[in-house]
Amino acid sequence: MKTFELKGTVRTDLGKKATKAVRVKQSIPCELYGGKENVHFEVTASAVRKLIYTPEIFLVSLDIEGKKVEAIMKDLQFHPVSDKVIHIDFVEVSPKKPIIMEVPIKLEGLAEGVRAGGKLSLEMRKLRVKAVASKMPESVTINVEKLELGKTIQVRALSFEGLEILNTPNAVVCAVKLTRAARGAAATAVK
Repeated sequence: MKTFELKGTVRTDLGKKATKAVRVKQSIPCELYGGKENVHFEVTASAVRKLIYTPEIFLVSLDIEGKKVEAIMKDLQFHPVSDKVIHIDFVEVSPKKPIIMEVPIKLEGLAEGVRAGGKLSLEMRKLRVKAVASKMPESVTINVEKLELGKTIQVRALSFEGLEILNTPNAVVCAVKLTRAARGAAATAVK
């Protein structure tokens, strides 16, 4: 998993008034959970832009006024009107304790159903997995070469070494759907 360097400053004043003052100066209030104590800090909006607006996942190396901590981004809150980030929660990562993250899915190969005129559809963009941080992959790759026309790949058919998949077993990950052209060609072939 890639590492993202982030520097923050500790917030001593808490509450609505102090939080609003942080947001006025173009910073984002943050909180770090999972350690011995919760840490309230702030980061600049420009510093987290590449962490937030990307499909990739990162292990965040936090430097809060000299104290270095490894963490993952757990929750984001956006303003309902302006869509600005108004709060970020981070969870401290320990080497032995498993973490839960949503990992991007990548499909590889040309499906048999696509060769027959179907269209490959990715129904689920991310898988919710549980693993130790050192074993967490940047993405999971699924081979779709044997996927036939009208068939699907469900979560229960997937297994990855060192990962526990937490999604519903009967959820569809990807499917090869029948297109109108393929449906019309099949109808004329039957006549």
